[in-house]
Amino acid sequence: MTEFKLDQFLPYQIVVLARRLSAGLAEIYSDKYGLTVSEWRVLAHLHDAGTCSVREIHLQADLEKSRVSRAVARLEARDLVVRAAHSGDKRLLVLALSPAGSTLVEEILPQALAFQTEVLGELEDAEGFQTAIRTLLNRDD
Repeated sequence: MTEFKLDQFLPYQIVVLARRLSAGLAEIYSDKYGLTVSEWRVLAHLHDAGTCSVREIHLQADLEKSRVSRAVARLEARDLVVRAAHSGDKRLLVLALSPAGSTLVEEILPQALAFQTEVLGELEDAEGFQTAIRTLLNRDD
């Protein structure tokens, strides 16, 4: 029988690490700003993309379409996101940050980046870890 310990299996460890990092970051935007993980990802993606569709957010932010749609509905209700007609095809709708949404993201981003810096600082001693993880994540399989 092959020796196997799930808690020592790298793919499992990475999933656990991702959940812990996401939970740590969520503490920043959840308690103070009342945002869910999905809502934060939508806001962050719109900040980066400018305007885009629910489908684009679904693909880029690693969220199910239904979660994106629900997050968008909640963000619209809070006047953080607005819908507009697509410039090339008026039948299509795109999403964008409202002025309040932009202000909120700009307030959260320094805290999120500080969180990332703190985490990366903890990993500094692991020789090549950051490079190896980024290489794996950017690989086209």
